[in-house]
Amino acid sequence: MGLVLNAVVLWTTRYIDAAVAQLRAEGHEIRDEDVARLSPLKHKNLNVLGRYNFTASQPVKGLRPLRDPDAIDLDDDDDGQEE
Repeated sequence: MGLVLNAVVLWTTRYIDAAVAQLRAEGHEIRDEDVARLSPLKHKNLNVLGRYNFTASQPVKGLRPLRDPDAIDLDDDDDGQEE
């Protein structure tokens, strides 16, 4: 379970970094001290119970595109509650 959890944490960290880079490229002010407080451990895709569901897809080169924040349905499993 430790190896899977580490892989998911790494994957989440890469996407957090990509999101911050995209926001900065769009001209948003992102302070380094705020980025330092970000953690991949506070996301729903991390499950310390050892049960993970993966949807098989074709591998792509690099990261998949980030979600559009203006899209209506950001998370299929979002129950509307904040964590």
